[in-house]
Amino acid sequence: MEKKLSYKTTADIKVPETILEQVIGQEDAVEIIKKASEQRRHVLLIGEPGTGKSMLGLALAELLPKEKLVDVVALPNPNDENQPVIRTVAASKGRELAQQARLQTQNLFKGQNWILLILLIISLIVPWWVRSYYQSDIMFAAFFLGGMFFLAAYVFFMNMNKRPGIVGNMRIEVPKVIVDNYGRKQAPFWDATGAHAGALLGDVLHDPFQSGGLGTPAHERVVAGMIHKAHMGVLFVDEIATLDPATQQELLTAVQEGKYAITGQSERSAGAMVRTEPVPCNFILVAAGNLETIQNLHPALRSRIRGYGYEVFMKETIPDTQENRDKIAVFIAQEVIKDKKIPHFSKAAVDAILQEARRMANRKGHLTIRFRELGGLVRASGDIAINQKAKLVQPEHVLQAKKIAKTLEHQIADKFIERKKEYEVIITEGKEVGRVNGLAVIGSGAAYSGIILPIEAEVTPGGKEREIIATGKLGDIAKEAVKNVSAIVKKLFGEDIRETSDIYVQFLQTYEGVEGDSASIAVATAIISALKQVPIKQDYAMTGSLSVRGEVLPIGGVSAKVDAAIEAGIKNVIVPKSNMQDIVIEPSRMKLINIIPVESIFQVLREAMDWAGKEGMLKKIQPA
Repeated sequence: MEKKLSYKTTADIKVPETILEQVIGQEDAVEIIKKASEQRRHVLLIGEPGTGKSMLGLALAELLPKEKLVDVVALPNPNDENQPVIRTVAASKGRELAQQARLQTQNLFKGQNWILLILLIISLIVPWWVRSYYQSDIMFAAFFLGGMFFLAAYVFFMNMNKRPGIVGNMRIEVPKVIVDNYGRKQAPFWDATGAHAGALLGDVLHDPFQSGGLGTPAHERVVAGMIHKAHMGVLFVDEIATLDPATQQELLTAVQEGKYAITGQSERSAGAMVRTEPVPCNFILVAAGNLETIQNLHPALRSRIRGYGYEVFMKETIPDTQENRDKIAVFIAQEVIKDKKIPHFSKAAVDAILQEARRMANRKGHLTIRFRELGGLVRASGDIAINQKAKLVQPEHVLQAKKIAKTLEHQIADKFIERKKEYEVIITEGKEVGRVNGLAVIGSGAAYSGIILPIEAEVTPGGKEREIIATGKLGDIAKEAVKNVSAIVKKLFGEDIRETSDIYVQFLQTYEGVEGDSASIAVATAIISALKQVPIKQDYAMTGSLSVRGEVLPIGGVSAKVDAAIEAGIKNVIVPKSNMQDIVIEPSRMKLINIIPVESIFQVLREAMDWAGKEGMLKKIQPA
């Protein structure tokens, strides 16, 4: 028996203090992070956005010891000014060194300031003494201007040498702290997502005054990159494959060597002439991305991570158990505390969020752990509660939030259906030959939104075309699915339609394009209707993949597609039987539609087409 979390509101729920304990549903990844912190291993996290990748990176930094942190300082090189010296000191000591050097410099400059004051006094007194002695205004003007010129020349020549570290002939090394861990309470975490080469690898700033003693010393123009600032900590790079290949190669070098010299990133900059001694960058790399990242990631960099670390595929859903439902409740409490503005949730409101987590999972018996989208609903619900001056978030606030916080895909789908019905592109009544209401989705993951996909087919005598002609911005998978329909027709009716007829299929006004094979049963139904002149009931919509043997296979986004059919006013929806467990829709909306599960194309044809007067043809294609 699972132990149930007892609470009336989320204010009663104790929220974990450490980031690692706040990671929900990614138990395997959490164990990997623990091992990575102990053994200093790199980690590659692959999964959809919002599944907790960056949170795991923060948790890793939290586990690392801060006692090993150091400050990194750059010093002038007396032998080669274009190769600054790099030194490390204990954390928080870098500022002390720099401050001590500045104070020493200021003390030496005090003598020059006294000389300047004396010269200033002499320059002001002498002209008046000369005027009174010689009784000549010309002599006064000459001595006054000469004194001012002499004073200005002295200040100019003193300032030429008044660079940090140089006082007359004396050189005082004033370090520049390029990695400062002053007062840091835990190991550093740096998010380098989308960083350009200079920000990631470090840079040396351009110096417009490179001669005449006016230039800035090279070590003062050195800027550490995130790889250096993450020394003894964590460097997190999401969508790592978007980094330029050359930058990935340099990142690999830093990972392998644990140190990386800083140089100017622009060839036209004076900084390109400067290259420091190697700067420590012994960080743990946490790289992240989606499945496409694996294809575009530098092979050597991935090999390094795999050989000296771990690869983790992030979960998107967790089983709908009492334990996991309680974890979602803890997540809601965490979001309320983090936001600091929205009120706590009542238990009934938590249940409403749980229902949305089931729907977003797109898989029956599971809950989504794409918490970024779920967290957005939590905050939107809280905002509505505040607006209505409610002390707690209630279920009605969650329902209102779902309406006002729709994804862009959902808003586009609503407009799509509205306009298509307005112009009668979507027909939901009557019967028509060669026309069927297919179903599709736009967006991906939890942002799925369903749309109605009207499909028309026409069969003409001929046989000149070698393949079925399909239009409507079809992707490769969709085109291949259309080609397979001829095999189904041949199996059902025993005739090769390509030898006697030309077949045309049009996906009506699909400016968004069509990808995938979930419209296969709709295409087959439209072609068979046109070929045999059997009308299709327009109060039906359908979705499902079709094998060459006529079997109806499961598809994705089934809940969103059924929801779109309800929005369009369609009364019946045909779906693959294997997808029935994945349909998660509010009971009140389910009453508005009749869902028909099917396993074969024959069942589809029998349900969706009006066989009145052609019962014999239907009986002929019925499987034995």
